[in-house]
Amino acid sequence: MGPLPRTVELFYDVLSPYSWLGFEILCRYKNIWNVDLQLRPTSIAGVMKNSGNKPPALLPLKAKYMTNDIKLLGQHFQVPIQMPKDFFSVILEKGSLSAMRFLTAVNLEHPEMLEKVSRELWMRVWSRDEDITEPQSILAAAEKAGMSTEGARALLEKISTSQMKNQLKETTEAACRYGVSHF
Repeated sequence: MGPLPRTVELFYDVLSPYSWLGFEILCRYKNIWNVDLQLRPTSIAGVMKNSGNKPPALLPLKAKYMTNDIKLLGQHFQVPIQMPKDFFSVILEKGSLSAMRFLTAVNLEHPEMLEKVSRELWMRVWSRDEDITEPQSILAAAEKAGMSTEGARALLEKISTSQMKNQLKETTEAACRYGVSHF
């Protein structure tokens, strides 16, 4: 009998390419590493606000480094990641709030689908340069991940409820209590 699995909580936002890389590595090796992986959809905007940090893309040297780093890490870990063509619009203007509330709803009501739906949202924004903010985009991601249209629509209707807003806020606050300042 081997050791009991260790619990690893991954706080993430689909706007973060580094979160995607960490997500894929943890999902890929969780059984080998004997890890009980707990996916925790989080608001990167909330983390940045709490920590006073600026997104790396707003700092010229970090932005330059990040562009090359993401490309190399994607190749190394075989994750099909590339920068969106209109990076600032996608990342800084549109954001991911609706997508992260949707993932919060998935986590609460269909946790078995969270990994697949999260991956599909990352694929949309970081691989295929597609939208993740419009309701039809979120539905398309959920359906491509294997959710039924009816099930996805039911969850989408819940993203503006106080329950989903509060749950995402609580998870983000938990990440901040751990000392997360960016991801």
